[in-house]
Amino acid sequence: MPQDTPEPPSKDLRALIPEYAQLARDAVVLNPEAGNPGVRDSSLGGVLLWPTDEPWPHCAQEDHWTFGTDWRNRTEIVPGQVPMVPILQLFARDVPGLEFPEGKDLLQLVWCALIHEQEQGPVVPRLFWRSEAEVVSIGLLEEIPGVGEGEFDEDHMPEPSTLSPTTVEDFPRWSDLPEGFWETSEPRLGLPVANSTRPPDSNVIATKVGGWPAWTQPAYWPSCASGHRMEHLLTITGDIQLGDCGGIYFFHCRQCPGLPWDWRFDCH
Repeated sequence: MPQDTPEPPSKDLRALIPEYAQLARDAVVLNPEAGNPGVRDSSLGGVLLWPTDEPWPHCAQEDHWTFGTDWRNRTEIVPGQVPMVPILQLFARDVPGLEFPEGKDLLQLVWCALIHEQEQGPVVPRLFWRSEAEVVSIGLLEEIPGVGEGEFDEDHMPEPSTLSPTTVEDFPRWSDLPEGFWETSEPRLGLPVANSTRPPDSNVIATKVGGWPAWTQPAYWPSCASGHRMEHLLTITGDIQLGDCGGIYFFHCRQCPGLPWDWRFDCH
């Protein structure tokens, strides 16, 4: 009588190591799709619900630049003050997993789409929490300034997209695992000698809210001025080129007044 073929070892860390399963966090994957979002829509790269009494943000850093439309030319274009570009708009009604500050139901993100020589990364972002009703009552800015030739780098410009948020379970990348995780877990994995293979992690690499950062390099979490390690707010990756396909990760501190925020960039 033939013997049953033994089942191959599981490749799912959640099944192999219960401690890993306990690290799950909810994330909302935004699923951008090219479209024509309106001012009252959640969007990536769409028009923003911007109050008429607030000037549109500009960037005047001396070191921002781009090679322009023809990279073979290698002639650096160094503009002066340039408008920032809309990156993300999220309404609370579309992203129930995102915790908004009291009295706010709108998150907006813009950045300077030129290249910047700075440690944090190639763009300069600004983040805003607002009340949709307050903006509407004030009135909307009639025209958002657009960037002209030489005022943006193509890798930093999103295509206008609508969003279809879905909630998923998200897990940390290797660099975010607790200290000593592998030392205590590897004996239970049943892996080949010398750890030539490891089960893949279950980190969601996507433009998302919440969950864990999709680090491609060692984790580098910011702390606020009071010394609190900030929480991951959102990741933007894959839907904008960002150099060689890295990501920009935004964090905030919910323990401090004003919800101070910070950001990190990494690349392959």
